[in-house]
Amino acid sequence: MTHPPGILEPLGPGLARLLAPNPSPFTGEGTWVHLIGSDRLAILDPGPADPAHLDAIVAAIGGRPVEAILVTHTHRDHSPGAAPLSAATGAPVWGCAPLAIPGDQEAGFDPDYAPDRVLADGETVALAGTRIEAVHTPGHTSNHLCFAWEHRLFSGDHVMGWSTTVVIPPDGHMGDYMASLQKLQRRSETLFHPAHGEPVEDPQRLLRGLLTHRIQRERQLLRLAGEQPGTVEELTGRAYPALDPRLVPAARATALAHLITLEEQGRVDCVQGIWKV
Repeated sequence: MTHPPGILEPLGPGLARLLAPNPSPFTGEGTWVHLIGSDRLAILDPGPADPAHLDAIVAAIGGRPVEAILVTHTHRDHSPGAAPLSAATGAPVWGCAPLAIPGDQEAGFDPDYAPDRVLADGETVALAGTRIEAVHTPGHTSNHLCFAWEHRLFSGDHVMGWSTTVVIPPDGHMGDYMASLQKLQRRSETLFHPAHGEPVEDPQRLLRGLLTHRIQRERQLLRLAGEQPGTVEELTGRAYPALDPRLVPAARATALAHLITLEEQGRVDCVQGIWKV
């Protein structure tokens, strides 16, 4: 199913979404912006700071008061639109913490994100005539939040409806990512709304599948490093022999995230860039 960007799509009472015009191998069709509420709104993940996209959000708001702009994490396809949308609507920006990583940051981060309020894990806020809970799910990024509303979970990039999640060190951490998947398994929401892809109607099944996929990849890298130690590039090439060249950097980063977690567990070593069991 394809969706035109900028068109408001109802998802049920008090919920609609709008697609940002930022398709890519990493975002699928683009980033979904969710509008929660009817007479009063909360806007979740405003997306990139694209003027035409922001005009489409304002048009979808239709003059209704916006009580807060919620942000799951600070990748450039999620948070940069928060500041200009806040200026246009007067709504505060609430959500994940800003990131301050020593040294070089991943190029995909938004360094200008400055929330008015950082929400803690388990914190519940009253917005748009309802209550929304922040759920800290580190892994994809250390500051990633999901948001729970009634039986729904807005899962950001932690659980997506079209692809597996990329985990890029040093901020992304595979052990944290897998623990966050297990955390969501213990919750009761029955419908996930990711920032990319379609709603997930059987989230527990998908969570099991994501965990199984990660465990299998971990075992594969252990086997490959045991058979023939190598660099991250070499091991990634053997683990993903027919990968789309555009996705090779993401695959290498995710393989490195696995290897770092395995090293923390004492299961592999890295000597002069060579990973071995």
